Amino acid sequence: MEISKLGEFGLIDRLTKDIQLKNNSSLYGVGDDCAVMHYPDTEVLTTSDMLMEGVHFDLTYVSLMQLGYKAAMENISDIFAMNGTPRQMIVSIAIDKRFNVEGMEQFYTGLKKACDKWNIDIVGGDTTSSLTGLAISITCIGDAKKDDIVYRNGAKETDLICVSGDLGAAYMGLQLLEREKTVYYQQLDDINRKISEAKKAGNDALVKHLREQGAKTADFQPDFAGREYLLERQLQPEARGDILQLLRENNIKPTAMMDISDGLSSELLHICKQSQCGCRVYEKNIPIDYQTAVQAEEFNMNVTTCAMNGGEDYELLFTVPIGDHDKLNGLESKGIRQIGYITKPELGTKLISRDNQEFDITAQGWNPLKG
Repeated sequence: MEISKLGEFGLIDRLTKDIQLKNNSSLYGVGDDCAVMHYPDTEVLTTSDMLMEGVHFDLTYVSLMQLGYKAAMENISDIFAMNGTPRQMIVSIAIDKRFNVEGMEQFYTGLKKACDKWNIDIVGGDTTSSLTGLAISITCIGDAKKDDIVYRNGAKETDLICVSGDLGAAYMGLQLLEREKTVYYQQLDDINRKISEAKKAGNDALVKHLREQGAKTADFQPDFAGREYLLERQLQPEARGDILQLLRENNIKPTAMMDISDGLSSELLHICKQSQCGCRVYEKNIPIDYQTAVQAEEFNMNVTTCAMNGGEDYELLFTVPIGDHDKLNGLESKGIRQIGYITKPELGTKLISRDNQEFDITAQGWNPLKG
């Protein structure tokens, strides 16, 4: 169905008709000029992200359902990174004429799936037209008790540096998808070139054969067997609210925390700059999945570089007091790994290699405004 048949408000009604509010702080959601929320006893946390087609995502290999899920999880992860609980989400989209009603329903299916996982209410947003592809703007609202909020600036000397999960898999998944996309378009371009040459030569039979070959190529699906984890990490990441719950159950409160969206090295430098400290991170302690290591070797890439700078893992990077060392020891099997410690600022930010050499940590991760 063409979106123009429904119009803006008809599309909004269709996409949001089955949304039921779940949080007491959500007094009124979709359907009026504003949503109404009430937080009497806690601090309000707000984060916002804008995602642009061709910059942040590629619809060649990400489905609209996956895109909706990932767009929501990116914002949910920011609330978790402040040790908060996400409650509401506002979703705005700009769409061009390529998209139909069913496509937008797929996007909202992914969005709702992510929100339902963490009991988040979609309370509003906007839809408009676009001349330059799909644009998505999401705002997530959450809350936390004043004393529970964790900022980037609380790390102290001797604090332990920890990460959840494993790193580099999302980046390797992206490299894998980009490689297959390049091969796909190279094959189509080659066939189109041959069709043009056959037309000039008047060889209608060859033109027909090449068009059939082109149709088969267009429908070709790469074989990603054995690499499913890498694709899942790139296309459908998970915000780590489970790690916050684990920390609370073990009476551990981080002193500083961020989610790893732009790469471990970039996030480490943010924490060290805002906390006015240095750090030592050990290469041997950085958690890397087996599939990530195998794929890096296939691409002839340094797996540590991928883990330090890849980004989009949406794991949690946090520091804890050294006195919590014994508590952390029992959590490695549950996805928390100590990778280093905080130092005095004059000692710098260093990566200690497997052969005990020191290297300055530099931010080589994602920078959307870099030329």
